[in-house]
Amino acid sequence: MPKVTYVEAGGAEHVVDVDPGLSVMEGSILNEVPGIIGLCGGICSCATCHCYIEGEWADRLSAPTEGELAMLERASERKGSSRLGCQVVVTEALDGMVVHLPAHQAIGED
Repeated sequence: MPKVTYVEAGGAEHVVDVDPGLSVMEGSILNEVPGIIGLCGGICSCATCHCYIEGEWADRLSAPTEGELAMLERASERKGSSRLGCQVVVTEALDGMVVHLPAHQAIGED
């Protein structure tokens, strides 16, 4: 089972097992990792699962869809490495992936 490390904005790390086929958002919620809210339940309509995936891990992901990019426009603390956790599906190839979380999951506060 792939392990994903979620890093809170303050630096606390949570290494959890995430079943392949679940999203980064679902893995966080099921393992009670603070920092991802997932208000819409994973249908790409709220941006409260905003996260940062960088470097080699970002290179392994498919490009964000137009819908994801539109939602990210509303995310607080957006960066070039921003993704919506509900749109990133965990696979065996992502074993060891590191996901950084923003300080806030509010929408439209930038």
